[in-house]
Amino acid sequence: MDPYQSIPARVQVTEVGLRDGLQNEARRLSTDEKVALVRSLVAAGVREFELTSFVSPRAVPALADATELVRALADIPNVHWSALVPNVRGAERALEAGIDSVVLFVSASETHNAKNVNRDIVTSLAGFAEIGRLLDGSGVELRGAIATAFGCPFEGDIDVAKVGDIARAFADLGARRVALGDTTGMATPPLVSERILHLREVAPSLSPTLHFHNTRGIGLANVMQGLSLGVARYESAIGGLGGCPFAPGASGNIASEDLVYLLTEMGIDTGIELAALIEAGQLATQLIGRPLPAQVTKAGRRLALNGSDTVATARG
Repeated sequence: MDPYQSIPARVQVTEVGLRDGLQNEARRLSTDEKVALVRSLVAAGVREFELTSFVSPRAVPALADATELVRALADIPNVHWSALVPNVRGAERALEAGIDSVVLFVSASETHNAKNVNRDIVTSLAGFAEIGRLLDGSGVELRGAIATAFGCPFEGDIDVAKVGDIARAFADLGARRVALGDTTGMATPPLVSERILHLREVAPSLSPTLHFHNTRGIGLANVMQGLSLGVARYESAIGGLGGCPFAPGASGNIASEDLVYLLTEMGIDTGIELAALIEAGQLATQLIGRPLPAQVTKAGRRLALNGSDTVATARG
């Protein structure tokens, strides 16, 4: 049997650099700079963004302009804007701003959940019911996200059953999509298989999204495993930006340029033009003011050739 026979013909790439990428950066981008970066990504063909988070500005100052950012991009058609919300107040702000989908997030680790949102998992899930009632009839989609789904820097291995229980809770709230977050890059291909197969068993109504960090260098190997299982939704960050301020060792997400390069070379349609995405990566590097981890932005496309006269000929 061909192990890759289930690979999807088209993959949805959701850009999370504006949220998961910028929240941990020392340099705080202005709203205008964020808008310029988003427009560059849209020009490359990106059509889905996790744009920001409606959290307390004191907790994550880099995302304090959430409302202003959403409204500044309202003129762009045919793009889906989602945002993380931690509580009812965040959901109210997201609705007022005009977001398309609200992402409710909880950690599969009690310790990380306490660090991240200052409450236990049961309390987080109970609070989501009120948000569900708020969104009912609004036309705004409810999505779920599970942090530390592949392991926790405080607790170590996470039982797959805990991930499944949280996924079922999201399904009960009416969510159709759930993202499995690899918060500190602890995912491995066997864990990807275990989680995806378990979700299909216990929460078959949910469509999974995979969110990998490249902390240990195997982010794209985990993508390949997801593809072999037929998973068709992935989150990535331009330039490889990213990191969680509430988890030690949380380095960048898989880079959007590297992910799209892989998918393009495999003949998988993303709707994103790689050369233009590389330009967006160069803009991100310029705005952040330091080299970013993305490999493809440094190296270029595989067949971006150089003239032979640009390199000296060996002598002797």
